[in-house]
Amino acid sequence: MIWRAAAPLPTESGLLEIRAFEFEGVEHVALLAGDVAGADLLVRIHSECLTGEAFGSLKCDCAAQLDDALERVAAEGRGLVLYLRQEGRGIGITNKIRAYALQAAGADTVDANIALGLPEDGRDYRAAAAAMQDLGVRSVRLITNNPDKCRAIQEAGIAVTRVPSHVAYPVQAQDYVDTKRDRMRHLLPGARAMH
Repeated sequence: MIWRAAAPLPTESGLLEIRAFEFEGVEHVALLAGDVAGADLLVRIHSECLTGEAFGSLKCDCAAQLDDALERVAAEGRGLVLYLRQEGRGIGITNKIRAYALQAAGADTVDANIALGLPEDGRDYRAAAAAMQDLGVRSVRLITNNPDKCRAIQEAGIAVTRVPSHVAYPVQAQDYVDTKRDRMRHLLPGARAMH
């Protein structure tokens, strides 16, 4: 892992430090609030969602989860958001758009990926673990509903306490959220869309 650049970044949530880093040839971003070394750090590991975060897609809750994490980390004054460049749960933007086409014809997000010969979730959290280890993070309060994410970080030797991510999301994303809960084992009891 190689740190490439760092700078202060004023955001709507507050002043953060942004750092670019490279892991296995892919550039990722870390957003830091305060001194992140040590224990009990509030952390969000967030995978890129160009359609939701840049274009305002109503098909998912990704932008809401990212905004919520940035606000929580900035408000706490000490925390870390790791933004991993693994679009579409690791399948890339082209395959994500292909999956969207299958979803428009009635498939859910899992079946669409499988129909394309892709994993239901191809994300890899080694870059996040490497960044945290390099920053001296020993234990985290991880903002996530995904037990696989918690497991991956624990297996990397960082103690994890899960902090649920409960955000309002568009009614158009209800099927997506239901699929995450029902088929991908995300911990989302009673998740409901905003009206």
